[in-house]
Amino acid sequence: MKVDQKGHTVCIKDTQGDLVSYLMKVTHEYKSFEKYNIIIDIRMHKNLSVKQINGFMPLSKIHKKAKKSFVIVTSDLDHNAVSDKLAVVRSIQEAYDIIEMEEIERDLGF
Repeated sequence: MKVDQKGHTVCIKDTQGDLVSYLMKVTHEYKSFEKYNIIIDIRMHKNLSVKQINGFMPLSKIHKKAKKSFVIVTSDLDHNAVSDKLAVVRSIQEAYDIIEMEEIERDLGF
């Protein structure tokens, strides 16, 4: 797991290739990331199922309740099949764009 902090956002990249252990590690270490917007970078995984992506739903819900952004980056998935409660994008730049838009919405009180 590689963690890069840029301002108020943390990008957490899976470096081991095991999605289940990555999810457990992110969940276990969540307290150290809770004050930041989070980008989950799982682009290295191919042939992901919607069920695997939905495994991040509990973390996403907790994080959004705290008024922070939670974005998943994966390139190999039908993004239309994923729940609209999860922010799933194809690139890191899209993730930063989503976070920026959500921060503007929060600042405006939406």
